[in-house]
Amino acid sequence: MSAVTAAARAHAEDLADFVAASPSSFHAAAEVARRLTEAGFTALSETEQWPDQPGGRYLVVRDGAVLAWVVPPTASAMTPVRVFGAHSDSPALKLKPRPTTGRLGWLQAGVEIYGGPLLNSWLDRELRLAGRLVLEDGTSVLTATGPLLRLPQLAIHLDREANDHLALDKQSQTQPVWGLGSAESADLLGELAREADVDAARIRGYDIVTADAARGAVFGAGDVFFAAGRLDDLASVHAGVAAIERVADGFDAEHIAMLAVFDHEEVGSATRSGAAGPFLADVLERIQRGLGADRDQQLRALADSWCVSSDVGHSVHPNYPHKHDPVVQPVLGSGPILKINANQRYATDAVGAAAWNGWCSAAGVAGQEFVSNNGVPCGSTIGPITATRLGIRTVDVGIPILSMHSARELAGVADLHDLSLVAEQFFRR
Repeated sequence: MSAVTAAARAHAEDLADFVAASPSSFHAAAEVARRLTEAGFTALSETEQWPDQPGGRYLVVRDGAVLAWVVPPTASAMTPVRVFGAHSDSPALKLKPRPTTGRLGWLQAGVEIYGGPLLNSWLDRELRLAGRLVLEDGTSVLTATGPLLRLPQLAIHLDREANDHLALDKQSQTQPVWGLGSAESADLLGELAREADVDAARIRGYDIVTADAARGAVFGAGDVFFAAGRLDDLASVHAGVAAIERVADGFDAEHIAMLAVFDHEEVGSATRSGAAGPFLADVLERIQRGLGADRDQQLRALADSWCVSSDVGHSVHPNYPHKHDPVVQPVLGSGPILKINANQRYATDAVGAAAWNGWCSAAGVAGQEFVSNNGVPCGSTIGPITATRLGIRTVDVGIPILSMHSARELAGVADLHDLSLVAEQFFRR
């Protein structure tokens, strides 16, 4: 098990700040852009012409997604790219149209389920609302509340068998309360407008989700644990940001280093800002054209490129060992994981495994492997999508966690830092 060093603790505390600043995918993209701009990256607009000379560091934001890259001074038409990919969204409750609801003297929020949250984990905790408001002139503004909502569980006295069969109806039993009074005289969007300092009458559209209001925390014997909301997949986003910040100064590799943060992974990635959309392909083409590449040279550069798809995976659970493979059992604190699936739900193959192990070795990090129990099918990631869309050699990795898709997930402090160290080696080597 990796020791929890001072550097790992500092990384976890920085992650806590990052999660607090990123309650929605739009906030996460904005926070990535803010941090990288402070690190000397230049923000580009997709509607404007981009610099066409080698050298420099750039970023572009599309909705809840962001791409950032560093071009070495020696870059040419056939310079390959190293992409560290992650996603900015997490399972949540999302506001419906006409969200101000309620009855029996309670104000409630009309929500629908986004992705696959562990619904019972959202009970009896303070929740924030966060996302974007789109105004009548087409501008978007970010908004986020403090603790505002709560989804109260029915008392045990009114459901004596609750501990035996707790199951929530997704329509009637997931509408959180946020105040007292009549829905006719209240306005939930008004609360969000006030936080954004805009007139609620100007709102013409919105994408608003819930997030856990509690700050991320380091705890446990020896400070080995870190718990927070949205670790799936802000843990990977943050690791990639920290890594590309460290390599940006004096970057002289023989490839372009790129951080790719996509939205909508939890609902299939098939959007303009998701991994199945054109965002990455479009940006790569513009970069390559700026370096003078023709179509043949673009394809040759991609054939020499790599993508590391980083997302969380399951740690072995001490209370449910039968749900895991009986031999391959990653545990918190023992290093990042290499994700393997025979049916290519993860994109890792033998070539990718060898490369990943090499980057771990260069970083001085011990790695682990993850494979599912044959009777418990695994999910998937942006890895196979990126490999399919672009033909880039791809390997799926991440960190092991418990409570995946809970409102508050559990990671190992050492693993969080180790993932960033391996990402740095991936960018450098």
